[in-house]
This record gives sequence, structure tokens and C-alpha cells, in this order.
Amino acid sequence: MTTLTPSYQLYRMAAEQKSAEVTDWSARISWVLGLVVFIAFVYWLMRQGWKWRGSLQSGLPELATTPEGFADGETLLTLTGRYHASTTAGQWLDRIVAHGLGTRSRTELTLTEQGLDVVRPGAADFFVPAAALREARLDKALAGKVLPEGGLLVITWAHGDQLIDSGFRSDHAAEHQAWVDAVNHLAGTSGDHLTSNTTSTTEGTAQ
Repeated sequence: MTTLTPSYQLYRMAAEQKSAEVTDWSARISWVLGLVVFIAFVYWLMRQGWKWRGSLQSGLPELATTPEGFADGETLLTLTGRYHASTTAGQWLDRIVAHGLGTRSRTELTLTEQGLDVVRPGAADFFVPAAALREARLDKALAGKVLPEGGLLVITWAHGDQLIDSGFRSDHAAEHQAWVDAVNHLAGTSGDHLTSNTTSTTEGTAQ
């Protein structure tokens, strides 16, 4: 009977361990590939849902563009920050994706007596005439995005026969209230009741 030396025993143990590792790698690769396929499938479903929502909103008119001479008017307010989303007014989860309104982006806002100019690097710009502005308020949630109380500036405007809520967040949140006052003044609304009513509506929908 042959007696294995300690060194040979260690060699066999190492070889067996290496063989086991190869088997584990095969299983891991299969698991990773399955996970990648699953993620790709979920992403495809999301894209299809996005396209389906866009097709439902195909009747929404094209967005207005900045009118000539806009830059010559007196600027009331400017803001740099982020554009979060647009939804059907009063329905904070009903996201609008038509004409690029569903794309989050950086934004630069300019408010004049003519209206609101929304410039979005990397996404579609649009213009809201003063006559289309309805109201502005502070809110905390829009299109599934929840922020601290008053963290969103939401501007309601008319486009075609639809009212739209568009959410913005300034790089300096302290500016929001000035925008609420200015937009409501331009739109001819007092704006005194907007924050409390909208917050309660949003919370009720969330529940």
C-alpha cells in the first residue's frame, strides 16, 4: 500500500479546489447572463410602455417655440436648475411624454411679460405664452418624483385643450416662492390657496 506524502496530499487538495472553482465560474457566468437578459427584458418593457403612452398622447399639439423679439423684452425672473416632468394637471402620476416632455434635463427658465421660455440642453425647448399660464405653486411630488416639502416649483399651463403641470427645481430652492408670486401675478391669479390645496391632493392620491 502506497502512503501519500504530506506534500502530495496538499497537491491533490489544491487540484480538487481548482477544479471546483472552474465549476463555480460556469454557474456564475450562467447566472450573470440570465440576470442581464432579465434586465434587458424589463428595460424593453419600459421602453414599450413609454412608446405606448406617447402614442396615446399623439393628439397633443406641437410645443410653441420662443417668439422673435423675446430677448428684447424686460426680464422678470430667471432660473437655472432641473426640469423634472410634466403631467396632466391635478394628476401627479399621469406623466406626459409626447414632444419630449417626459425627458428630465437641466433647464434655464426666463419669465417676461410675453410668457415663460424653457430652455433644456439636450432636450426639446418650449415656450408658454403668458395667456396660457394658469397658476404656479410649491409642491413636493410630480410624476413619481418625491422631494422635500416645497422642493418643486410646479407651473400649470394650457396647451391646446389640455392643462399641464410642469415641475422644476431651482439650483437655489429659495427662489421658488418668487416664481410662484410672479407667475400667479402674470396669470392673474392670487395663488394664496394653491400650496395647501395641492399638497393635500397629492397626499390623498399617494394614499
